[in-house]
Amino acid sequence: MTEPAMNPAEFEQALRAKGAYYHIHHPFQVAMYEGRSTREQIRGWVANRFYYQVNIPLKDAAILANCPDREVRREWIQRILDHDGAPGEEGGIEAWLRLGEAVGLRREQLLSQELVLPGVRFAMDAYVNFARRASWQEAAGSSLTELFAPTIHQSRLDTWPQHYPWIEAGGYDYFRKRLKEARRDVEHGLRITLAHFTTREAQERMLEILQFKLDILWSMLDAMSMAYELNRPPYHTVTGERVWHRGIAW
Repeated sequence: MTEPAMNPAEFEQALRAKGAYYHIHHPFQVAMYEGRSTREQIRGWVANRFYYQVNIPLKDAAILANCPDREVRREWIQRILDHDGAPGEEGGIEAWLRLGEAVGLRREQLLSQELVLPGVRFAMDAYVNFARRASWQEAAGSSLTELFAPTIHQSRLDTWPQHYPWIEAGGYDYFRKRLKEARRDVEHGLRITLAHFTTREAQERMLEILQFKLDILWSMLDAMSMAYELNRPPYHTVTGERVWHRGIAW
C-alpha cells in the first residue's frame, strides 16, 4: 500500500532535513572555516567553484527554456541576472572574479578554467545536463540546496577575515550579496516545489533529486580534497602537469 502524501509542512521539513548532508559538513569545508586551510587550498577552492558559478546561469536558462509558465519565468529570470549582471549592475560572476583576485589568483586563470579539476567539471556538467532534461519543476526543486546556503555564506564572513588576513576584504562581497538573494530564491523555489509535488511518489522523487544535488556539491569537494589536501591530483603518478581536459564542445 502506498504511503499517504506528506502535507506541505511535513514535506518542507523532509526537504530541510536534507541539510544534514550539505557540503558545509565536508572535511575540506570544515577546515576552511576553522582556519586550517593553506593558501593553495583556498585558491584551489575558489578556482574550482568558479566553474560552479559560471554554470548556474546555464542551469537556470535550461529551466526557463522548459517552463511554459510566464509568471514563473518572470520571477526565475532574476537568478540569471543575479549571476550574469545587468547593464550598470555587477553580477555574482564578476564578484567571484574579484574574490579570485583577493586570494591571489589572476582573472585570466579563472576565466581559462585551467585549474578546474575533472571531478568538479564532471559533477557540474551532470547538474546542467539534468536541468536540461528534467521537467522544469524538478530542475527548479533541485536548486533547494539554497535552503542551507545562507549558513555557509555567513560562516565564511564570520571566520575567514580572522583566519585568513591575507585575503583582501573586497573579495567577500559575493558572500554578502548571496545572503539576501539566497533567502529570496528559497522562498520562490519552495513555493513551486510544495505546490507541484503533492503525491507521496512525487515527493519521494523530489527528495531523491535534492540528494542528487547534494551529491554534486559533496563530490566537488572530494575532488578538491584529493588534489589539495592529499596531493593526489589527476595523473599525479605520471606527471606534475595539469594535463586534464578543459572542456569539450559536445
